Amino acid sequence: MSNNKQPTNMLLALHSEFSKLPVIFREQVCEECNYSTPTFYRKMRGIDRRVDGKLIPALSNAEKQKIREIGEGVTKALSASILGDAAK
Repeated sequence: MSNNKQPTNMLLALHSEFSKLPVIFREQVCEECNYSTPTFYRKMRGIDRRVDGKLIPALSNAEKQKIREIGEGVTKALSASILGDAAK
């Protein structure tokens, strides 16, 4: 059996996977949290602050949890991609 698949440059393939991550992460956060792209970046720059002695969080607990879940999912997908390539 001959394999018609061209060998890939591992450096190029890995760099490509890393380059996709920010966009994939942003798109998933926007979809799950119902953010527009400008809202994503505004929320990303936000910090917790105090107004009249009351703490105003930049992100709600639900947003923090969902963002963690998305981050874990993106990381797992990257690991699977890398390990899948290494197994060949």
